Amino acid sequence: MGSDLLTLFLCGDVMLGRGVDQILPCPGDPALREGYVQDARSYVELAEAVNGPIPRPVGFAWPWGDALRVLDDAVPAARVLNLETGVTEDGDFAPGKGIHYRMHPANLPCLTAARPDVCVLANNHVLDFGRQGLADTLDALAGAGLRTAGAGADAGAARRPAVVPLEGGRRILVFSFGMPSSGIPGSWAATGDRAGVDFVARPSSAAATGLVGRVRQVKRPGDVAVVSVHWGANWGYHVPRDEAAFAHVLLDGGVDVVHGHSSHHPRALEAYRGKLVIYGCGDFIDDYEGITGYERYRDDLRLLCLVSVDPDTGRLHEVRITPLQARRMRLWHASRQDTRWLRALLDRIGSGFHPCVLSAPEGTLTLRPSGTS
Repeated sequence: MGSDLLTLFLCGDVMLGRGVDQILPCPGDPALREGYVQDARSYVELAEAVNGPIPRPVGFAWPWGDALRVLDDAVPAARVLNLETGVTEDGDFAPGKGIHYRMHPANLPCLTAARPDVCVLANNHVLDFGRQGLADTLDALAGAGLRTAGAGADAGAARRPAVVPLEGGRRILVFSFGMPSSGIPGSWAATGDRAGVDFVARPSSAAATGLVGRVRQVKRPGDVAVVSVHWGANWGYHVPRDEAAFAHVLLDGGVDVVHGHSSHHPRALEAYRGKLVIYGCGDFIDDYEGITGYERYRDDLRLLCLVSVDPDTGRLHEVRITPLQARRMRLWHASRQDTRWLRALLDRIGSGFHPCVLSAPEGTLTLRPSGTS
């Protein structure tokens, strides 16, 4: 293991629209077209009914809460998140979808408060307001100096990785794509003359081999390649065999980290031949506090994942996890009891790791691959 480890912040779904947008300084139109909720402010009321009043408006940093100090202390080389929200005032509600997310462009400082290096966009909400909404989102993020991957004006742009330069000529490459298992409609796929997302129809060996070829075309010695994939069901810990095989082909082919997301709660982490697969990071920011029905998954608990790898080999050194809890649409440090619950969960659903170590500060959980001391 090299002495100069590279640490990445890999984040699950960041949803800054709907109810979150309504508590920020510049809320957009609250009208919704959902089966049961017609006004985004209703999600604020549901959250308040569970956990108490939310001041309105909150500051732009409010939704990130305690996460910001953890990130500042960790100083990761790159911050990568799945932005599951359009940034637009325009566009039409995408037909055939029950849920639509967008944030007002004037609330973009809420996103930049976390200083993301890459926003991955190949997900099932980035075109909730059509291709006009996608164009507005891309323009807003570019205007804020934010790198994106996974969506673009055509297939070439959607497939292009985000490149984060580091000292000494090293780079972090972030590829982003999504699959229909996460709810992405096939019609959202970018083509040679149509905007959209980088869409992979299924986790087949052929698709994985094709992605490996794309990575090898770009990757240079000393680069770290992250493949960020939106896949899988919203609920449940089971990892389908074809998803695991797909991830393994990527890692065997030169990808260093597989960063999965879409599920509303954490899924398994796997150390595979010395490299990391996160099958699902879980949600990070959303407005789901008052929604009931899946309490056994504890989707109120969120993982701040700091992944340390050897940049020369891509081998995983450790994953440090700060457990957080969503309350009043803000992230707070999780209780000791909840942290112990998460430790037991990660040990149960993960593979290829030593038992999870719980330590200070703030109940940090550390996972190290089996076979390392």
